[in-house]
Amino acid sequence: MPISDDLRDLYQQVILDHSRHPRNYGELAGDCAHAHGDNPSCGDEVDLWVRFSPDGSIEDIKFSGQGCAISQASASMMTVKVKGVTKEKAAAMIEDFRHVVTGEGAVRDEDALGELQLLEGVQKFPQRVKCAMLAWRALEQALAGARVNPEWGRRV
Repeated sequence: MPISDDLRDLYQQVILDHSRHPRNYGELAGDCAHAHGDNPSCGDEVDLWVRFSPDGSIEDIKFSGQGCAISQASASMMTVKVKGVTKEKAAAMIEDFRHVVTGEGAVRDEDALGELQLLEGVQKFPQRVKCAMLAWRALEQALAGARVNPEWGRRV
């Protein structure tokens, strides 16, 4: 089904807004998970810091990096949506987002993704799927336990 002009305009506005004015941009200090992702084929990079609360939910999350509008917007939008959710919910969102951008598989919780579903347009450009997934792959690493030593600020 072809995408409507209104939806295409909304997609472009959301992507541009998040790439020009990223939310949760910067670094977290102290005890947190840290993951780095890069896409050597295009030069996109992202660093992600995640602080978990005692109950295991994502207490705070920040990212920094450089790259195309899609990679930076996806990272910004992701940080907004996963802040406050449990690790399990974040893992489910990663899988649902992967389904959105690849067109493979069914999305289980459309409400959790919200405006992230606007990135489904990258399905038509397979090289852009890696851009959209970059921060999400870093989040997978952080959920798996990549840590930062608070004394050194380096990944351990």
